Amino acid sequence: MKVIELARSAGVTAETVRHYTREGLLHPERDPHNGYQRYGNDSLTRLRFIQRARTLGFSLKEIGEILGHADHGDSPCPMVRDLLAARLPEIKQRIRELEQLAARMESALSNWAEMPDGAPDGNTICQLIEHWNQPREPHEERS
Repeated sequence: MKVIELARSAGVTAETVRHYTREGLLHPERDPHNGYQRYGNDSLTRLRFIQRARTLGFSLKEIGEILGHADHGDSPCPMVRDLLAARLPEIKQRIRELEQLAARMESALSNWAEMPDGAPDGNTICQLIEHWNQPREPHEERS
């Protein structure tokens, strides 16, 4: 398969295939007649695996390590479990932070609903932000 054929089969762009090839995740062979990169069915299998791994949050580096284990006949499954187990608490913390950010944004929009727009005057840049009183986070201590 040519790059475009592989891309279409997997539902990605040709640039995605080229990028994964440059990253060493896909291993095409060169067509001896024209020098084009040719991909086999194993590339389609790997490309679909890469897509699934990306939806689980794995980085390309991690995917490369997973594929490397598999290419050497070793099961990458223990490493995959460990990576996700380590990342899950980080993701949950990030979700909490994003929920707090969303609440601050909602509060700001609510507070700004009736405030007039102001032009910068040398003392202010945007009065909405400058006059917004950020609510204290639950973990902040009062002095």
